[in-house]
Amino acid sequence: MTPAARTRLERVRASAGIAMLALQQIEDELAGGDVTAQELAETVRELHREADPQEGLFGALAQLLTTAARAAERLEPDRDGDASCPLHEAAALVTDNAGLRAYYATRALDPQGERAP
Repeated sequence: MTPAARTRLERVRASAGIAMLALQQIEDELAGGDVTAQELAETVRELHREADPQEGLFGALAQLLTTAARAAERLEPDRDGDASCPLHEAAALVTDNAGLRAYYATRALDPQGERAP
């Protein structure tokens, strides 16, 4: 591994660590026994924003996976999609599958809390 690649990997690990700390903070907030249905719905809406899914946390994760898929496309020697296709599919699952289920949950918890687009 080249020094530049090692540095990139170190930066990625540091950034992932920061993201995990932020997610832990959200988890700690939700673990409190006094969270209301409306607060929970608003918190989950921050993860997936139905009006613009790319703005939420799920959208950011999907974009990251899509970027990784594009990098994999450039690296696949025979362009067979063995690496890139699963990454593209993972991105779609985050926004389409997980995002839709999160949306259903927020509607069940706080149906009046939908924001106008």
